[in-house]
Formats: sequence, structure tokens, C-alpha cells
Amino acid sequence: MHPGASIGQVYLCCLPVDFRKQIDGLAALVESELELNLFGDALFVFVNRQRSRMKILYWHRNGFCLWQKRLEKARFAWPAPGSGPTVTLTPKELEWLLEGFDLWANYPHKTLKYQSVM
Repeated sequence: MHPGASIGQVYLCCLPVDFRKQIDGLAALVESELELNLFGDALFVFVNRQRSRMKILYWHRNGFCLWQKRLEKARFAWPAPGSGPTVTLTPKELEWLLEGFDLWANYPHKTLKYQSVM
């Protein structure tokens, strides 16, 4: 992303999109179908049907930025289609996703809640 951009939320669009869409088409999808605010400090992440390409759209001060990554042999891990229209990630989780980690196959340790040490 742009070095000076602040990132609040990261929204993954769960359904694949037509990668012929550029800034205007993806911005219209965010506003009309996902019903999210384009002009905040959020990143909007899209994947193609084969999950070999990813596009990230965001607003930076006075215009939109569109970033794209293409994998040569692997596929991006992605949430199941029944997860809803979007899944929210932290910027750190997006970094892990870009590095190839499957965020939905790994589960954290269960939280234990004790009432007393005795």
C-alpha cells in the first residue's frame, strides 16, 4: 500500500469478481452490493474465480489506489462462500493472507475462563 496510508479495516469480498473491473467498477460494487463507505481508512480486497489474483482498492487523500498481486503457481486462501458478503480482517491478517497462510484452516487456542485458582 501507499507508505503514508493509514489502514483501519480490511474487508474481503467473499465472492469472486470479474477482474476486467478496474477502479470504477470495483468502487461501484463496494457501494451498491457491499454497502460500505469507500472513503474511509479501509481496504477492499477482491479475488478472481481461480483465486490466483487479488486486487485491493482504497482511498488515499485525493484519489483511489488499486493494487494487484498475481500468484504464479499457488492460490490465495479464501473464506467459504456462505460466510456472508464480506469478512473483516486486521491489517496483520491481510499480511498473513498475502504471504500464503490460510486464516480459516488454523484455529487459535481455546480461551479458558477460571473462577479461582483453588
